[in-house]
Amino acid sequence: MSDDQAVESGLSLPGELPRSKTLPSLSLRSNFAWALVGNLVYAGSQWGILIVLAKLGSAEMVGRFALGLAVSAPVVMFTNLQLRALQATDAKEQYHFRDYLSLRLVTSAFGMCVIAGIAALGGYRSEAALVILIIGFAKGVESVSDSIHGLLQKNERLDLIAISTMIKGLLSLLAIWSLVYLTKSIVWGTIGLLAARSLVLLSYDAGNARRVLRLTPGQDRDKDKGLLARLPALRGLAWLALPLGLVSLLDSLNVNVPRYLIERRLGEAALGYFAAMTYIMVAGNMLVGALTHSASPRLARYHVADPPAFRRLLWRLLGFGAALGGAGLLLAVFLGRPLLTLIYRPDYAEHADVFVWVMAASGIGYIVRFLICGMTASRRIKAQAPLYAGTLLVTAVLSWLLIPRYGLLGAAWALCAAMTVLLLGAATISLAGPRVSDNHRSDGLVEDDSADSYVAERR
Repeated sequence: MSDDQAVESGLSLPGELPRSKTLPSLSLRSNFAWALVGNLVYAGSQWGILIVLAKLGSAEMVGRFALGLAVSAPVVMFTNLQLRALQATDAKEQYHFRDYLSLRLVTSAFGMCVIAGIAALGGYRSEAALVILIIGFAKGVESVSDSIHGLLQKNERLDLIAISTMIKGLLSLLAIWSLVYLTKSIVWGTIGLLAARSLVLLSYDAGNARRVLRLTPGQDRDKDKGLLARLPALRGLAWLALPLGLVSLLDSLNVNVPRYLIERRLGEAALGYFAAMTYIMVAGNMLVGALTHSASPRLARYHVADPPAFRRLLWRLLGFGAALGGAGLLLAVFLGRPLLTLIYRPDYAEHADVFVWVMAASGIGYIVRFLICGMTASRRIKAQAPLYAGTLLVTAVLSWLLIPRYGLLGAAWALCAAMTVLLLGAATISLAGPRVSDNHRSDGLVEDDSADSYVAERR
């Protein structure tokens, strides 16, 4: 039986989109549960990669892998333009899936070229440059999957996203473990990472995208139009997303600037220790991410139709972030040293004091992520770039002053101070209240006549 025949007959295969003539969305609770499980498995897999590198290799190998992530992440975060968040919260159907995917393909290709240039001209050793290049390409592949996930998130089908992330995480861990074990080379390990992400994109994610578009008529009404016919919409979408791309770039630099200085001033081994400790906070970030991905479409609808409900849901999210951050900080204070020894090696536990400050910074970051989620859902986009720029300035200055004198502890202090500045700024902007124009379009949206006429023509 062909795939199209299966759709018509209502049959489905395990782990695939249900074959029905409509696409039912899941409840907020179900979406959160799926997103939580998927993100935790993915976070555990990513953390497992660092553990594998620490156990099978050395702190230098961990540092080289972390350097590849730190160099490629800001470029990819900028070129992603937070299109997934915009797509998931596009409650007025201003743009279609093909618009988001086309723009993502263009920006991802540009990002890969930039990463290749940095790897070639950045003065890194040959192995480190190759790792940076391969990780950059792996992130580019993941960006295309992320665009498909935006389509699924908008339809409130986070179960399909969760299955994808679990497969991707476990397959990546298996690939890196087996190749590093056999070759003792981080280069071959990152090649395995690239292969695993490409396989998931070309099989599971692409298949789900095709089925969603068949089951949700109207989301890809302009599929027969060529790229030139869609250029006005792509230009409007790019201008709308550009501030969010700058925010993502600045946010990533806030996290990675201390890592750049650690690698230059203290060496790859020190970066390996710092990266291993900061990766423990990934589990909390994945939990927060599950909630933001689940709640963002609903927050967007509440902002348009029910502002009191928008505020109530946002406050519940902030309370959860504060509780999660407090629990992580207590864990670091009382169990930090034995935890680092158990997970990595005893030499990692010598930096338990750094771990405490890293967890304090991550706790503040959880609250910030929920505030930013609310700002994006309410289309308060333009205010975010200056906020992150100011925070980056604090991070850079404090890292430059503190890391040469206090080492890894200085890096953790700089990170904690930056998160505090970001929290205060985000809270101030959020408490100022939403500004909505007379036609109910927030100030974050770009007024573009050509894009508007294109949207009207498609409607």
